Amino acid sequence: MYGGTVPKPVGHRDGPRRLKHQATSAFTLIELLVVISIVALLMAILLPALQRVKKQAGAVLSRANLNQWGTIMFLYTEDYQGRLPANWIPAVWLLRGSYLQDGDPNRPPMYHDFNTKGIACCPMAVRVRSANPGLGTASGSSDLDNTSWSIRYMSGSTFEAWEIISPTPPFRGSYGLNEDLLEIFNMPGYLRHRFRGIDTYSINNKNNVPVLLDCKRWHGSHESFGGRPPPFEDSFMKPFCINRHSGHVNGLFLDFSARKVGLKELWILKWHSEYDTANVWTRAGGVQPEDWPEWMRNFRDY
Repeated sequence: MYGGTVPKPVGHRDGPRRLKHQATSAFTLIELLVVISIVALLMAILLPALQRVKKQAGAVLSRANLNQWGTIMFLYTEDYQGRLPANWIPAVWLLRGSYLQDGDPNRPPMYHDFNTKGIACCPMAVRVRSANPGLGTASGSSDLDNTSWSIRYMSGSTFEAWEIISPTPPFRGSYGLNEDLLEIFNMPGYLRHRFRGIDTYSINNKNNVPVLLDCKRWHGSHESFGGRPPPFEDSFMKPFCINRHSGHVNGLFLDFSARKVGLKELWILKWHSEYDTANVWTRAGGVQPEDWPEWMRNFRDY
């Protein structure tokens, strides 16, 4: 025998053949369809929850806007010895705020310097109506200072803002002033509709007196059409009775606090000094669930 290593035969292999396998990362058609189905199912489950969260966030932001309005109203009454604007015609300039700049020929003589443009719209009603329902007009004059006003505007809806077209520049909002408060609250009958601001210091139970609420117009009266509830959603009868926040609207009250208001609760608010808060559309007045229009029957009773 010879020493040293024995040469390996030609073709000899140390172990089994190792085949190189190149793996692919592509999905099969079935895997892709399964993934798409799971994503679609998750979206179907999450979408209603996301919509609810969006609505709740919109309602919270709306009340935040009204809280800022409370500060503006408070400052206004402090500047004018406890009095709100004299009537709903000049009061519109309170809503517009300093959007009309100094030197603008449309700037009215009764004015103030509050910036209200950023809080004029509820987040749920920012855009104006896509189908123009026609323009309304409002005008008035005062024998106290020989001034007059003329306004052209387009009404909004439950989820659309109103817009003042003239005087320019156009201005949109989605809250409305309680015109009954501005015109006749705490006033003797012979002084109604005079251009004179009410004394807010003399009014009791301010937390139940509405000043500014979600609305289809920049002003409104709750007692229009005999105080009856609107027969269907988005009716023109009651500008404040709109289902903007899941059976509620948001409102600012005379104590300058903001809170949500049930749609049926609108009938127990103190809209003016002579308003009956135990009227026939309240539980105290004997209303029955079937008395309400069908679209309102499931809302909370008051």
